[in-house]
Amino acid sequence: MGPDRKEVPLNGTQAVVVGRGRRAPGDGSSMGGRPSSPLDKQQRQHLRGQVDTLMRNFLPCYRGQLAASILRQISRELGPQEPAGSQLLRSKKLPRVREHRGPLTQLRGHPPRWQPIFCVLRGDGRLEWFSHKEEYENGGHPLGSTALTGYTLLTSQREYLRLLDALCSDSLEDHTQEEPDSLLEVPVSFPLFLQHPFRRHLCFSAATREAQHAWRLALQGGIRLRGTVLQRSQAPAARAFLDAVRLYRQHQGHFGDDDVTLGSDAEVLTAVLMREQLPALRAQTLPGLRGSGRARAWAWTELLDAVHAAVLAGASAGLCAFQPEKDELLASLEKTIRPDVDQLLRQRARVAGRLRTDIRGPLESCLHREVDPQLPRVVQTLLRTMEASLEAVRTLLAQGMDRLSRRLRQSPSGTQLRREVYSFGEMPWDLALMQTCYREAERSHGRLGQLAAPFGFLGMQSLVFGAQDLAQQLMADAVATFLQLADQCLTMALNCDQAAQRLERVRGRVLKKFKSDGGLAQRRFIRGWGLCIFLPFVLSQLEPSCKKELPEFEGDVLAMGSQALTTEGIYEDVIRGCLLQRIDRELKKTLGANDVSCTLDGCLEVPWEQEGAGGELHRLLKHASDGWGWGGGGPHGVYGIVVHVGSWMEQNIPRLLNQPGWPSS
Repeated sequence: MGPDRKEVPLNGTQAVVVGRGRRAPGDGSSMGGRPSSPLDKQQRQHLRGQVDTLMRNFLPCYRGQLAASILRQISRELGPQEPAGSQLLRSKKLPRVREHRGPLTQLRGHPPRWQPIFCVLRGDGRLEWFSHKEEYENGGHPLGSTALTGYTLLTSQREYLRLLDALCSDSLEDHTQEEPDSLLEVPVSFPLFLQHPFRRHLCFSAATREAQHAWRLALQGGIRLRGTVLQRSQAPAARAFLDAVRLYRQHQGHFGDDDVTLGSDAEVLTAVLMREQLPALRAQTLPGLRGSGRARAWAWTELLDAVHAAVLAGASAGLCAFQPEKDELLASLEKTIRPDVDQLLRQRARVAGRLRTDIRGPLESCLHREVDPQLPRVVQTLLRTMEASLEAVRTLLAQGMDRLSRRLRQSPSGTQLRREVYSFGEMPWDLALMQTCYREAERSHGRLGQLAAPFGFLGMQSLVFGAQDLAQQLMADAVATFLQLADQCLTMALNCDQAAQRLERVRGRVLKKFKSDGGLAQRRFIRGWGLCIFLPFVLSQLEPSCKKELPEFEGDVLAMGSQALTTEGIYEDVIRGCLLQRIDRELKKTLGANDVSCTLDGCLEVPWEQEGAGGELHRLLKHASDGWGWGGGGPHGVYGIVVHVGSWMEQNIPRLLNQPGWPSS
């Protein structure tokens, strides 16, 4: 082994060899481009072994949770329906990011320097950068690309430099005798720094404050979209995966909830393994990195990025290999559980009753001593967070409906009406417009984080994203409902004033439905995140005393012969039920409501993929906004939309068709 090579154990027993050098990362490292990996073949093989071990330990948890998830789904279908259901139609449009593109400069090269690039944010939240605009327009390969999952965006150079300096501070010796640290010493006017705990940092700069603001909104939207892909889904497999990750980490001794579950399934497993390996990797690697502080920090992120890429590739391959088995297992579970669901639920209830009796003393003592003193403040803070966000959504919604009514009273031109309808339909995806709603969720970050941290809850980014997703979802549902009701009530016989009056009545109905759905969503949000904050903590507190009671129930559970029931699962359900009673009681005190109950399975999110009865207008608007925009022609373009919204203008259509800018039919 050469003098500049060092063995770095990742798990305490095996080693990864990492090169040592003074060069600052450039095109081939942390500032963009296609990096040459600092890991050799042997090191990558070692990491594949680490991933294989993770998959062997994780997949049994996943299989068990798939069965439990199917049982919950079937029992929910067959059980009594929630009395207070949603009144708004479900938007058929899935969350997306508007594609954003434009010139930026990027810190890259060897030595690193600011160079012009052309950057593109795709609708799926992937960022790409090209050498120039023509390269992008001609379909050329990007200089680099990244999925925005897990990144944090900073627009302050001072804040970013503090973060960069802190990365290696615990391993730095006296570097005063080394060459001056020139990285990023030149002030940047409008920076956009993308930082990731396990990946290379990306440093961009915009030409103007306006461009920086537009990119900031677009990048934040992409980060959120990529991060909450699993949380938004109500598919049994997605819920099972998140539960399996939680159980796997509990078996490793990690009970606190955090942001590790942001991203796709492969990205989540990658983050789990990276967190497991990070302490050993950091302890063994940082002393071998040379150079000044910031160059050293960049070299560290380069190494992390290479390890992350290798782990992500292995996790993706492992999950792809498991996919056929998962599909077969889901189909089999549906066939075997559904005929026996009543018997399974009765047995589960019997075991739960006995368990509840056995652990009642320690459980009540823990709840009374640890949870009850903080629960009111946590519930009130969660409530204020959602109230402020939903009020901002309601204000924007009312303003949008009022603008449409005013346009109709003013007998607008076809172009104006077309633009107004399109803008209204795009409100949920307008990042600048929705920012007022999203900002309300961000304001609770510090206060709620302080309240939740003593319970081991470090998932504030996930919580804020959840509140923002909920605000966007309710706005999308309300917009879809308004357009559908408008489509139903506007007829050929109406003049502009009559049409506007009908739209005002529709406005009142939509706001009433929004209030009902907002209240229901608010209670689900509080119950779901209350569980995320308190449940892992209570489980950790009861672990030494109550877990020893579980083996005596194994016989009753195993006798059922179904992997959908486990003693550990029933045990957690008992504790979850007691916590929900506490949360519901506090909600009743705070809201003064007679009934705040909602089904446990709907606590966190309402599924985006549910489809309500959409009207022709909604479908046409979807066609227009999904690609045709304002200039789309034909019977299903914006011309068709205006015919539906402004059917009373039929006599004026020939005149409108002759206006400049009106699409041909």
